[in-house]
Amino acid sequence: QVQLVESGGGMVQAGVSLTLSCAASGRTFSGDAMGWFRQVPGKEREFVAGISGFGMYTSVADYMKGRFTISRDNAKNTVYLQMNSLKPDDTAVYYCAARRASTGTSKLPREYYYWGQGTQVTVSS
Repeated sequence: QVQLVESGGGMVQAGVSLTLSCAASGRTFSGDAMGWFRQVPGKEREFVAGISGFGMYTSVADYMKGRFTISRDNAKNTVYLQMNSLKPDDTAVYYCAARRASTGTSKLPREYYYWGQGTQVTVSS
């Protein structure tokens, strides 16, 4: 059974840093693109960052550029999202996702096949 399990969320104050982890199990994702999305109630799921299979390419949403960094450790089958200078607007449930048999990144949720259950990040001012 394939699982993606996010961890590292929590309640923090604006300006601090937080690192989210996404541990995959059930199969290896080293060659598949993976991504982070976030969602707040009443809004669509939003692309945050993506990383290509084997980690050669990354992309970050414009609003998070310079603050968020995505990386992966294929030996651990884990993807990370380093979030710096957090803002109250970053409050959301953050989801990890993986594509299937595709190395290229995508900003579209529908192109991801596997999803984690999400981890809440709350940033107070």
